[in-house]
Amino acid sequence: MTLATHIVGVGGYLPERIVTNAELAARVDTSDQWIRERTGICQRHLAAEGECTSDLAAAAARKALKMAGISIEDIDALVVATTTPDLIFPSTAASVQSKLGGVGFPAWDIQAVCAGFVFGLAQLDAMMRAGMFKRVLLIGAETMSRILNWNDRSTCVLFGDGAGAVVLESRNRADGSGGVIGSVLHSDGAHRDLLKAHYGDGAPSNTPDFHTDAAGVAAIEMRGNEVFRIAVKSLSGVVGEVLAANGLTESEVDWLVPHQANLRIINAISKRLSLPAERVVITVGFHANTSAASVPLALSHLQETGKLERGQLLLLESFGAGFVWGANLVRWSL
Repeated sequence: MTLATHIVGVGGYLPERIVTNAELAARVDTSDQWIRERTGICQRHLAAEGECTSDLAAAAARKALKMAGISIEDIDALVVATTTPDLIFPSTAASVQSKLGGVGFPAWDIQAVCAGFVFGLAQLDAMMRAGMFKRVLLIGAETMSRILNWNDRSTCVLFGDGAGAVVLESRNRADGSGGVIGSVLHSDGAHRDLLKAHYGDGAPSNTPDFHTDAAGVAAIEMRGNEVFRIAVKSLSGVVGEVLAANGLTESEVDWLVPHQANLRIINAISKRLSLPAERVVITVGFHANTSAASVPLALSHLQETGKLERGQLLLLESFGAGFVWGANLVRWSL
């Protein structure tokens, strides 16, 4: 029997607190116009004091489980894609499992920064096709606000907090109902210094006698122009690669579900693919870059609009620090 991996539930969660561009303009040398023109971002959501990545992840997971019509007892594995874990260890996935009332099944984290969800979908699809799991929760969740330098106008305006989740289910491919068609993943560590986050002057693995009070909190550093150029080139290549690998063309794509980092990057990718604006999901304006959460949040938004139809072809793509980038093709089956 040949198995296929289907998305049977989707859910998103954004914290209550909203920070507008105007609020940031009162803090750093920027303006609403400057942020909108360069990024397309109008606002971002920030986690409340005491609200952790696992809390956001659990909230999104509950919505996905509800849509799928199942409970945590029906889940065989749980994976959280995040670059802002609750703790260095144990995994955030273990915390989410506990908060959802699950026990016994495996739970682990994936760290591929903004591409974490895309990498996780590819990994779990392979495992589920091999028959290892029947139903899996895959969550992208971030509290990016916790690793920002709020005095750095080049980065603090770009990110927000949030979570998105999907329930995956393996089914017999013979039913012809679609599912995950294929994925392509890439990494290039030579560019690691162009976009990174570090703890004070170092990190846990290279700071003598590391502890948070001495090293300071993590802070993002980015060389934006170089990241933009490489992101557009890499994403344009990988979306073409995943289509060609599966015998499909740009004209067959019904929805591009891109990483929500920057509106200019999204527009550049859609232009290179000759995709009209009405076939591109854009949510970056109201939640900014939520890293690993951005693709599932965009997918959740698309599902909530009622525009998704059975049989439609979805192209998911993302690019993140490392650099890492990838794409998934999914035939919607609900």
